[in-house]
Amino acid sequence: MLTTPGLSQLDVLEAESIQIIREVAAEFERPVLLFSGGKDSVVLLRLAGKAFRPAPVPFPVLHVDTGHNFPEVIEFRDRQVAGLGVRLVVASVQESIDRGRVREERGPRASRNRLQTVTLLDALAGHGFDAAFGGARRDEEKARAKERVVSFRDEFGQWDPKNQRPELWNLFNTRIRPGEHARVFPLSNWTELDVWEYVRRESLELPAIYFAHRRTVFERDGLLLDDNPYTRRQDDEPAFPATVRFRTVGDASCTGAIESGAATVGEVIEELRATRVTERGQTRADDRVSEAAMEDRKREGYF
Repeated sequence: MLTTPGLSQLDVLEAESIQIIREVAAEFERPVLLFSGGKDSVVLLRLAGKAFRPAPVPFPVLHVDTGHNFPEVIEFRDRQVAGLGVRLVVASVQESIDRGRVREERGPRASRNRLQTVTLLDALAGHGFDAAFGGARRDEEKARAKERVVSFRDEFGQWDPKNQRPELWNLFNTRIRPGEHARVFPLSNWTELDVWEYVRRESLELPAIYFAHRRTVFERDGLLLDDNPYTRRQDDEPAFPATVRFRTVGDASCTGAIESGAATVGEVIEELRATRVTERGQTRADDRVSEAAMEDRKREGYF
C-alpha cells in the first residue's frame, strides 16, 4: 500500500475503501452489506456511512443467522442497526433447515457454519441483490488472498478463482449477466492490525467478547471453545474457567477463544503487534477441516 504525503496509512486505506463502496453503489442496482456484528463488518458499516454522508446508507444490511450465535453479538447487532437507522435483513439457517434446503450435521463436531452458504445464496436471489459487500481481508487466509476486490459469482453463486477479471490501477469491471452477482471486499488491503487501529481512531464500539473476560471453556483439537449447547462438549473434554477473548466472531459451534488479558482496544493492538498467527488460523475450527477448507467453501458460494 503506497502512502500519500500528508496522509497516514489509515487515511489511504479509508479513501480506497470509500471509493470502492461509492463505485459499486453507482454501478449495481441492488447492493447489500453483509453484517455479522464482527469488527470487520463494523468498520465496513462506518465506511459506508462516510461514503454517503450526510445522506443515509442507501442499501440494507444482511445477516446470515445460524441460530448458534453468541448472545452478546446478536444484542450488539440489533442495537447498532437500530442506532444507525439502516434496514436489517436476517436470513435464517434454521429456516433453511425447516424448508429442507439444507440438512443439519450431527455429532460432537457438528456446525452450521457451512450451511450458511445455501441460506446466503437464497437470500441474495430472493431479494434480488446483485452485489454483496463483505468484510473479508486478504491477510486472513490464503483463499481470501486470491480474491479480487470485485469478485464475480456465476449464476449458481459459485466462485472460480481462475475466472476473475484483472483490476489494474483500481479499475473495476462491474458488468454481470442475469443471475450473476458480485461479492465486493473494500477491506481487501487492510490487515487485522489496521482494522483495530481504525476502531481506535474512530472510537467504534465492538461486541464485548472481543475483550478479555472470564468464560467457561474447554479444549478441543487445540482450540478453546465456549461451553455452550452448540459445541456439544464430551465427557473427556473437561470445562474450566479462563480469562479469554475472541479474535473473530462466527458460529458459536466452531469459533475458538484465546487466553488473553487484553481488555481495551489499546491492549488488543499491543497484543496483535506480537502475534504471528492469523486470526482464522488460530481460532476457527471450520478452517482446519482440510488444507483447502476455505477455498472449497468459497467455490460453493461461501462469504
